[in-house]
Amino acid sequence: MGSSRKRARTHESKVFTGALAAGLPALLVAEWLLWTGDHPLRVRLTFTLLAVGAWLIGALLLRERVVRPLQTISNLLAALREGDYSIRARGASADDALGLALLEVNTLSETLRGQRLRELEATALLRRVIEEIDVAVFAFDGDLRLRLVNRSGERLLGQPSERLIGRPSETLGLSDWLSGESPRTFDATFPGGAGRWEVRSGTFRQDGLPHQLLVISDLSRVLRAEERLAWQRLVRVLGHEINNSLAPIKSIAGSLRSLAARPARPADWENDLRSGLEIIEGRSEALGRFMGAYARLARLPRPVPGSVDVAGWVRRIAALETRLEVRVTGGPAVTVTADGDQLDQLLINLVRNAADAALEAAGGVEVGWSTVAGVLEVVVEDEGPGLPDPGNLFVPFFTTKATGSGIGLVLSRQIAEAHGGALSLEPRKRGRGARACLRLPLGERREPGFS
Repeated sequence: MGSSRKRARTHESKVFTGALAAGLPALLVAEWLLWTGDHPLRVRLTFTLLAVGAWLIGALLLRERVVRPLQTISNLLAALREGDYSIRARGASADDALGLALLEVNTLSETLRGQRLRELEATALLRRVIEEIDVAVFAFDGDLRLRLVNRSGERLLGQPSERLIGRPSETLGLSDWLSGESPRTFDATFPGGAGRWEVRSGTFRQDGLPHQLLVISDLSRVLRAEERLAWQRLVRVLGHEINNSLAPIKSIAGSLRSLAARPARPADWENDLRSGLEIIEGRSEALGRFMGAYARLARLPRPVPGSVDVAGWVRRIAALETRLEVRVTGGPAVTVTADGDQLDQLLINLVRNAADAALEAAGGVEVGWSTVAGVLEVVVEDEGPGLPDPGNLFVPFFTTKATGSGIGLVLSRQIAEAHGGALSLEPRKRGRGARACLRLPLGERREPGFS
């Protein structure tokens, strides 16, 4: 600050000295004419004092006219630096250089005021969102002392923010949550509740200093809702299938009991008995197959990772389909770390479904693969009639085939997700038919299904 004042005084002195130097020739000429002329001494002294005074006053006025606008601009810039954007300079105009400079400073002040207003509104919105979301949010400084907590965090720890702000993470019982993988889930008990929680942690910088962010969300209600929905679907599916088998069994068993209770049986009663027992046996076997299929779906083993050559895998599965020729378009030479047996089952289901659809419409099946951003994409396309009911494709035991079990696609998606991938089924973008896309990660990453 002292150096800036020194520079300001130097500049003012230069302006004043320059003004004096500009008027000095005129003053010297006037004094030479005055003192060389035939004038009384009193007149000479009087006019000399007047000339010198006018010379000094003119230099001071010129100095003031030059320095004052600079001081005004300096005050405006200081106000902007302090965050005061309400001050405006008078005389701003585009007609002269000084007015243009003041106009630009006023425009800058208005721009910064608008930016500050938008920043305050965005900050207020962010604080409101953080306060209203149903997850606990904590922010810690470099010393791991709490600097921000929302209402959910207050409820989780059972204390108001006034008692929490400034306390270290150890005393809050959150120090262990700030380290480790993110996200992760585990069971824990807090003053505000107990259950299963998902924890996400990360770092950010504020005022140039590192801070840590901790977000804790309660998964118990979501898991309970999903569990309840799963049980409802299970009961609905099991009830429907069991009723479909028990209804004819009950009806035929009643008919056979009535036949056995007759004192005089018809001549072909043995044929009726044999036919009824065959129906009961068939429905019992169908019910057993259904329950076995469900057990297989529910007990999918964890993947045993190994190296799988994609080209050999795809071509081998395509050759298993003998009803029609499956075209393999090929792709890059690549391997994935996955359970080969489970991938075989997955691709067999996709190719078989595609072949079933293609045979209905006298079309073909094509299989290819590619790599995009570290992800393997295996695509199976058919020229069949298309997807009859896309909303139920991955609903267990839903099928449009007369002899289908309704678990093929569900099992395939479970296998894909167990390998950290995904499976989607959608209509083809060009032409009729459907397109199944399997995405699997490349590399040696640890996936959710791997132990």
